Parts: sequence; structure tokens; C-alpha cells
Amino acid sequence: MKKITKKNSKVYFTIEVKNFLKQTKIGDSLACDGVCLTVVEKTVNNFTVELMPETLRRTKFIDAKIGDEINLEKSLKVGGQLDGHFVLGHVDAVGIVSKVEADGEYTNLIIKVPTEFTKYLAFKGSATINGVSLTIAEAKKNNLKVCLISHTLELTNLKELKKGDKVNLEVDVIARYLEKLLQK
Repeated sequence: MKKITKKNSKVYFTIEVKNFLKQTKIGDSLACDGVCLTVVEKTVNNFTVELMPETLRRTKFIDAKIGDEINLEKSLKVGGQLDGHFVLGHVDAVGIVSKVEADGEYTNLIIKVPTEFTKYLAFKGSATINGVSLTIAEAKKNNLKVCLISHTLELTNLKELKKGDKVNLEVDVIARYLEKLLQK
């Protein structure tokens, strides 16, 4: 995060990147730590997004600060390769890292999740943490556990997480639709 600007009730994040924006246009959506945001300004190595109050209330971005590393992903184009699970960039909850533990060459991440979020968690199911699609290794009570490979740690901000940090969480969209269908 390069800059945070507040104008009246509006908040803007300016994010610095290299070799990422070549085909990005004003109005395009980019997933920023798993949050779908619209590009409102762009230079060669920077882009700016506007966050409305609802986005700030429902995401970890309420506590954002200059220097934060943000995971970025471009939107899937129709006909493009789908990799991972179905996510929309609509954060369901904010979790709190309760433990980061080494497990040989891997890292386990345990996150405390809100009670209402736990019904969407299934062993070997999917969850998104800061925009990174991951397989659930364990789901017990209010805790979600994922195991991170070195590639994920090298390329994402998950490597910087420590106990007490907030993370954006999104469940697989199919789980949300199944719940809605079963309610009827």
C-alpha cells in the first residue's frame, strides 16, 4: 500500500505494483486481498481504488496502513482457465490469526472465525484467505486450519501473518447458494 487518501466519506487506496497493470483499464475490477475493487485511477506502476464504508466495515481494510502488502489478482475473463475454487471477491467475514506454526517444510495457519461462518467450512473444502484459494485441512469449533506450501508463502502476504492479525475470509460461492436453496 503506497497511499491512503480520505476525502469526505470516501477512502482511496493507491497500490504500487510492477509488471501487473499493462492491460488493466480504469473501471476494471481487481481482487485486493480477496476484495473485489474497481480501478479509478492508473499509472504505469500504481493504481487507485475507492472503498465505500460498507467495504471498510466488512473487511480487514478498516485497519489498513501504508506499507501493507496486498495480494492482487485480475478478474477471470470469459473463456479463461478456472483454477482454484469459485470466489467472487465478496468477503464473508474477517478472521483473526490464532496460530502460525512450522510443520517441517510447510506452515500451518490456524484462524479463529466468526461462529456464523463455521457452517460453511468442511474438511477438504475450500476457503479464501486474503484472496488466496486454499484447501481446509481442519475445521473445528471456531477454527479453520490450512497448510501452506512454500510457493504460496513466497508469492503471497500470508508469509507475513502473525498471531492477532486480521484476514479477509470468503467461502466457496456454491456453499452460499446451497444454503439458500436448502432454506426454501
